[in-house]
Amino acid sequence: MTAPIYRLFGLFVVLFALLVVWTSRWTVFEATALQDNGLNKLNLAHQLLVKRGRVLAADGTVLARSLPAKGGTWTRFYPTGSQFSQAVGYAIVLTGRYAGLESHYRHELGGAPTGLGSVFGPLGGNQLLGNDVYTSLDTRAQQVAIRDLAGRAGSVVALDPRTGAILAMYANPSYDDNNIAAPCIQPACSQFNNSTQAGWPPGSTFKVVTAVAAIDSGKFKPSSLVNGSSPKMISGIPLTNDNNQTFGNIDLTTALTYSVNTVWAQVALAVGPDTMAKYMQRFGFYSRPPLDYPPGEIAVSQPYSTLTGHAQPPASPDEDLGRIGIGQGGLRVTPLQMAMVAAAVANGGNLMTPHLMTRVVDQYGRTVQTVSPSVYNQVMSPATAQEVTQMMKRVVDEGTGTPAQLSGISVAGKTGTATIGTPGSNLTEPWFIGFAPVGNPKVAVAVTIARTPGQFGGQVAAPIARDIIQTLLAEGK
Repeated sequence: MTAPIYRLFGLFVVLFALLVVWTSRWTVFEATALQDNGLNKLNLAHQLLVKRGRVLAADGTVLARSLPAKGGTWTRFYPTGSQFSQAVGYAIVLTGRYAGLESHYRHELGGAPTGLGSVFGPLGGNQLLGNDVYTSLDTRAQQVAIRDLAGRAGSVVALDPRTGAILAMYANPSYDDNNIAAPCIQPACSQFNNSTQAGWPPGSTFKVVTAVAAIDSGKFKPSSLVNGSSPKMISGIPLTNDNNQTFGNIDLTTALTYSVNTVWAQVALAVGPDTMAKYMQRFGFYSRPPLDYPPGEIAVSQPYSTLTGHAQPPASPDEDLGRIGIGQGGLRVTPLQMAMVAAAVANGGNLMTPHLMTRVVDQYGRTVQTVSPSVYNQVMSPATAQEVTQMMKRVVDEGTGTPAQLSGISVAGKTGTATIGTPGSNLTEPWFIGFAPVGNPKVAVAVTIARTPGQFGGQVAAPIARDIIQTLLAEGK
């Protein structure tokens, strides 16, 4: 009798264990997924009763808060409107629609239930007040970005290269997150974030990446000589310098100072596809930047086939490496990615993980979550970073980037002017990336203006970057 009893007992134990696992699936292990499910009307009803936490700028300016509505429910209000809408996003609890920081920090702001609250929902005594999310966003820099873009489509992204904290992220066109239901018709309005989602050719700003790969790999030095005659056959097609300027043998520093296309195309080819791809990946190309932002609202920066429009893998045999080396050849990047390029050079070769949130504070004023700066990638050696910094400094001191100069503050940077549109359209994509002060970089920035009529990065993007840098440094960033 003993053996059958033991077997029966064992069977009950197994069945009980299966029951525990099955019932725990939704109540414990997958409770969050159940709460996020749009079909979960119980959770939706609960969220309408929660006073969501605030989203705040670095100086304490409230960017999002909750207002009382009918029946003891709450609705969302954005005091700064379109100024921060692309970064903050929106929360429409009634329909379960979220974007931006409102989406990424949905649980923190919404007071997501924990423990028994996640099991029993509204019956579990979960909190009805959300936590506040503080960001690193600077209100004055954001205002300067809006002023200087002056209604033109484009983007400004600035960050602290020492920590990865995003200081400014403005994209135009923007939208009114207080009225999501209103028609949003381009070019006056768009919920598409040009800072993180738009893919534009970076033009000559990408020569910074090519310079890093060339120097850090040991294949070139800043003093290495390369012939800069124009035109020059690259991948079987003539490539010219701006205004078809022609140079003899010039060193790489001079070639960066005056943005000599034919030199940098040859450098990229000499470095080779594998090495170029390795350094691009270190900078963050070919993968989604690790920003605390909804993944669906962040694009990947990489080359695309000019024939099919499909993304190309690293070191693709089909890529036009020479033109990619000068920021053309189907390469598409986000302003966020190019700000990360500048930041990596500025921070001695260490690329910090970008982030918007600095801390989360609960309803009792206790800090319950903070961000510790972390290294995303070591892109290059400190020696290479210092050499490329000096090359970029000369660009601003005497080259194409002189409009970015600041009195008493040394600025390093690189201009870019990508050719876009159909041949003969005279459309360009002007850029500037840079950082300052050169001796102790505290601000890195990327600026682009979309589809301009033949304008250059030094003309229109560099002055905006200068104003952003000046504003942030004046505030002690």
